[in-house]
Amino acid sequence: MAKRLLSQLYIQLLIAIALGILVGRFFPHFAAALKPLGDIFIKLIKMLLAPIIFCTVAVGIARMRNIKEVGRVGVKALIYFEVVSALALVIGLVVVNLVRPGHGMNIDAATLDSRALAAYTAAAQKQGALDFLMNIIPTSAVGAFTEGNMLQIILFSILFGIALSRLGERTMPFVRMMDTFLHGMFGIVRMVMYLAPLAAFGAMAFTIGKYGLHTLAAYGRLMSGVYLTSLVFIVFVLGFIARLCRISLWSLVKYFKDELLITFGTCSTEAVLPQMMAKLETLGCEPTLVGLVLPAGYTFNAAGTSIYLTMAAIFVAQATNTPLTLTDQLLVLGVLLLTSKGSAGVAGAGFVTLAATLSTMGGKIPVAGLVLLLGVDSFLNEARAVTNLIGNGVATVAIARWEGAFDEARAQQALGGETSPLSPRT
Repeated sequence: MAKRLLSQLYIQLLIAIALGILVGRFFPHFAAALKPLGDIFIKLIKMLLAPIIFCTVAVGIARMRNIKEVGRVGVKALIYFEVVSALALVIGLVVVNLVRPGHGMNIDAATLDSRALAAYTAAAQKQGALDFLMNIIPTSAVGAFTEGNMLQIILFSILFGIALSRLGERTMPFVRMMDTFLHGMFGIVRMVMYLAPLAAFGAMAFTIGKYGLHTLAAYGRLMSGVYLTSLVFIVFVLGFIARLCRISLWSLVKYFKDELLITFGTCSTEAVLPQMMAKLETLGCEPTLVGLVLPAGYTFNAAGTSIYLTMAAIFVAQATNTPLTLTDQLLVLGVLLLTSKGSAGVAGAGFVTLAATLSTMGGKIPVAGLVLLLGVDSFLNEARAVTNLIGNGVATVAIARWEGAFDEARAQQALGGETSPLSPRT
């Protein structure tokens, strides 16, 4: 019995995360050197993302008869993403005003050393709406793959798939070859997944070892507020959406338990993108729709990040005793609806977005106040990443159901454990 339990990936991940916390707590200097364990795993997965996304989207579109479906799915997905992101921002705004995590800190913004923010504020200046739109178009097709920009890869994949579709039956041998290549990529994913527990251990040990558990106590109210808000959003908003789709949110969470634990341990949703795509296809979502919606959701549907951004911005105002009217707070919310999309794919995206947002506020909230978040940010990554992952899983199911591209019978089989979870449908 014990041997069978230990063979389950989620059990291995739970043990690895627990060991990482212990090593980080009692051997902080050693733990701080374990960061490469998580980085190597994420790099291995990122190595596979471009070909998997490209083949999934291009093969799916090449086999479609009605190309208009692609545009319709894209429009519906963007509408869904904006509505859900707005809800996440509003919920975050309400909770941060109720919990008031920064109240009583009485920080003088003039005394803060903002030099540590230089890299983030510099990046924020380059993340305007026009820059974001221009960045969707790759400089070259090869560049999209070498840089790993998801939106660029999706754009090229859609155009290539449409071109293949218009050429008709003569392209089918090539399409089948691409499909075989895709199965090979998922074979590599299965091999890389053996390293997931080691990656979770290293990443968790590094976080605890570098920042220390004392940081949790110092920022307890902010952390508990973000985690509580994320839980409320998942249970009530995503739970309601899942119920409309006639599927249990709890069943989905259990179905994605391995991916959720990897994401919690590594703080990276990209680390599980291939597995999520395969599992959603196994769940009964049409493969082409999965290839379009899920990667796009990583950019446009970051509900967990939206919650964090709202709460962090207001937290800085509270901590520095910066008075904000309701109009000011609504302005923050409105700006975040735009800037949260412009930082996708940027290292330290949360700080880039916050810096860009606060800079547009005309000095109402001091940008230097972001220094207060540097220590605790790593501990909030888990809540953001897990919420984003669940949100994108639910979004893909919802849009597939909306499009009539969801196989309910297959979903029941998958949730009951009757089908293999890591092999793409053909």
